[in-house]
Amino acid sequence: MPISKSLSLLAIAAVLVLTACSEAPDTHPAQPVTKRKAVFKQFTRTLEPMGMVARDRKVYNPVEFKASALALEKLATQPWGYFTADSNYQPTRAAPAVWTQAAEFKQAQEAFLAKVGQLVKAADGGNLEIIRTAVNDVQSSCKTCHDQFRKNY
Repeated sequence: MPISKSLSLLAIAAVLVLTACSEAPDTHPAQPVTKRKAVFKQFTRTLEPMGMVARDRKVYNPVEFKASALALEKLATQPWGYFTADSNYQPTRAAPAVWTQAAEFKQAQEAFLAKVGQLVKAADGGNLEIIRTAVNDVQSSCKTCHDQFRKNY
């Protein structure tokens, strides 16, 4: 088979794979799934640099770290209102437990908010060892919630 034909077939196959992997659009008029996903992405972008500091992969800058902790604290309350009764549709990655175990989901939110609050206090104190523990606790809180309340594909 000529190289150009092989490359064409490979390109077509790649497009088909990428198309099959794309998620369904959020067709809800208020787009709660899209909105909560956007906040969670902001969580990640805000928390990642703090995680790098906690793992000695980034130089600790107290002013920058505190600003990140405060930004995370502000974001921490935002996604939960988008988990409405009518928001359990594709492209959600929320597990059915979000709705069937609402009290436990609320407890996970509160635990996360508490850990973020502790991170802000640690940032105020400036003790890098306490900061490391606080960052790890926030990340652990995220993982615990994902393990119970997020679909794993």
